[in-house]
Amino acid sequence: MPVMSGGRFLAETLHGYGVSHLFWVPGIFHSALAAMEEKGITRVLAHSEVAAAYMADGYARASRKPGVCMSQAVGAANICAGLRDAFLANSPVIAITGGHGSDARYRHPYQVIDDLAMFEPITRFNARVEKLDRFPDLLRQAFRAATTGPKGPVHLELGGPHGESVRGEGNLELIIEKQFGSYPPYRLEPDMAQVKEAATLLAKAQRPVIIAGGGVTASDAGRELVKLAEALSIPVAASLNAKDVIPENHPLAMGLPGRYGRWSTNQALQEADLVFFVGSSAGGLTTDDWKAPPVGTPAIQLDIDPMEVGRNYPVQVGLVGDCKVTLQRLLDVAQPTASRDPWITRVQDLLGEWRAEMEPKLNSDSSPIRPERICRELTRFLPSNAVVVSDTGHSAVWSGNLIGIQHPTQRFIRCAGTLGWSLPASLGVKCALPNRPVICFTGDGGFCYHPYELETAARRGIKVVVVVNNNHALQQSRAGVENAYGGPRRGRSDEMWVFNDVNLAKLAEDMGCFGVRVERPKDLLPAMERALASDRPAVIDVVSNVDAVPPRAWR
Repeated sequence: MPVMSGGRFLAETLHGYGVSHLFWVPGIFHSALAAMEEKGITRVLAHSEVAAAYMADGYARASRKPGVCMSQAVGAANICAGLRDAFLANSPVIAITGGHGSDARYRHPYQVIDDLAMFEPITRFNARVEKLDRFPDLLRQAFRAATTGPKGPVHLELGGPHGESVRGEGNLELIIEKQFGSYPPYRLEPDMAQVKEAATLLAKAQRPVIIAGGGVTASDAGRELVKLAEALSIPVAASLNAKDVIPENHPLAMGLPGRYGRWSTNQALQEADLVFFVGSSAGGLTTDDWKAPPVGTPAIQLDIDPMEVGRNYPVQVGLVGDCKVTLQRLLDVAQPTASRDPWITRVQDLLGEWRAEMEPKLNSDSSPIRPERICRELTRFLPSNAVVVSDTGHSAVWSGNLIGIQHPTQRFIRCAGTLGWSLPASLGVKCALPNRPVICFTGDGGFCYHPYELETAARRGIKVVVVVNNNHALQQSRAGVENAYGGPRRGRSDEMWVFNDVNLAKLAEDMGCFGVRVERPKDLLPAMERALASDRPAVIDVVSNVDAVPPRAWR
C-alpha cells in the first residue's frame, strides 16, 4: 500500500469520486485543502458553517453527486444545523468536522465539546475517525451511506479540533467505489407480482391520481412517470420536490398538492378513488396533514425504502424498488382502461377555476408589486435550461404554484424546511451546473439569514440571480401575531413581524454584485434580463405588497 498523508488521501478520494467542489469554514485539515488544489477541486470558503452545509446540499441535489462540507470542531454544531435540510430532503451531504482528540477528552479542551451525539438524528451514518488507519474504510462507508437507498447526510468527526488524528502519514490504500460517486448507485427491481397487482388496480380505478414525490427526481424517473400517466390517462399532482417532473402546460398536470398547494388539486384528491404515491413519503406538507387525500382512500405506494410504504396511508399494494425501474415495469404490464375523459375533464375544470381566480393578480399593475406578478414575469423570463431554487414558507407557496416549469429541461429545487436555505444553496447549485442560469427566489426574511454569502458569490464568480420578494416583513407570521392581538396591526404588533425597508440592491452592489431595485411591474422583466446579462452575481430587489397573501390550499 502507498504511503501518503491523510490530507493527500482525502484529496485523492474526493477526486476519485468525482467531487468538484468543497464548501468549508476555517480551520480544518489545511493539508487536505492544499492537496485539493492540485486535483482541481474548487474550495469555496463560506461565511458560516450553516451556509457551507447548505451549499453542499444544493450542489448534491443539482449534480446528483455527494456534496462535501467541512469545519473545525467549534463549528460542528452549526454544520449540524445546516444538515437538517439535507436530512429532510434525503440529500447526500458528507460533513467532516473536528472533534475531541483522544488525549484531550474529559479535560475541558478549548472550544470543544462532545458533538457527535447531536448528529445522530439527522444522519444516515455518524462516526468518529480517531486513527489514520481507519480513515479509508470510514470515508468509503460515508459515500456508500450518503448515496444508497433513500440517501441522506452523513458525518465524520476527525479526532482533534482541526482534524489532527488524520494529519500524519500511513499506508493508506486508495479504493474508489465509483458507483457511490453519484445516485442512485443501484437500480433495485420491484417484485413483479406486486407490479402486476398494482397495474390491475390502476386499470380498474375510475378517478385515479398520481402524487409524485422527491423519489421521482432522485431516480431521474420523470420521463417514465409522464409516460405512465399518459398511457393510463391519470392526472399528476407533483409535490415541491417533484415540481419539475411534469411541465405546467401538460394536460395531465394538476399542480401542487397539500398545505402549500392549490385548492383545485386538493379538491381532486378528495374525489379520487385511488391515489398512487410515487417516490413520496406522503408526509404532512404534501397531504396537508393527511387530508388530501383523506386517510382511507385506496392507495398504492412506491418507495425505495420499505419502511415508508404504508407509513401514512394503508396501501392496497406496496411497491419497493427504484422509481425509474419500477415505473418502466408498470409500463410493460399496463392494462387497457376504460375512458377516463369525465375524470380528466373534472380535474381540468377545477384547475381552470383556480387559474381564473389567479389571473387578475398575475396581471396586476399595482405598486407595491404583487408577488403573483413577480412569479408571472419570472415564468416568462426563465430560459429553457434555467434552474429555480426556492426558499421555504411563503416563497415556496408563491413559487410552487405560480412559477411555471414550461420545459422538460428546466429544474426546480426547493428548500425542505429551513428559511434562509435558498441563497447559499443556489451557490452550490451553480457550482454544480456552471453553464445553466440559476435563479434563486426568496423573500427578504429568508435573504437576510445569509446575505454575506453574496460576497462569497462575488469573490468566487458564482453568477446566480437572486430575486427577492421584499415586503420588508415576515408576512407568514402576521396572521398568528394579529390573532394574538385580536385584530390587524393593533398596539405594537408590528414589532413582531415587520422589518425596516432596506434597499437590498445597494447591499448587493457593496458586495461586488449587480443590484437593481424594482418598484413597478413593467420594470420586472427588463431587470431580470439585465441581471442575467450582467455576468455577475445579481440581486433583483422587488418592492412588494406586504398585504398580499398566497393562494389558499382549500376553497
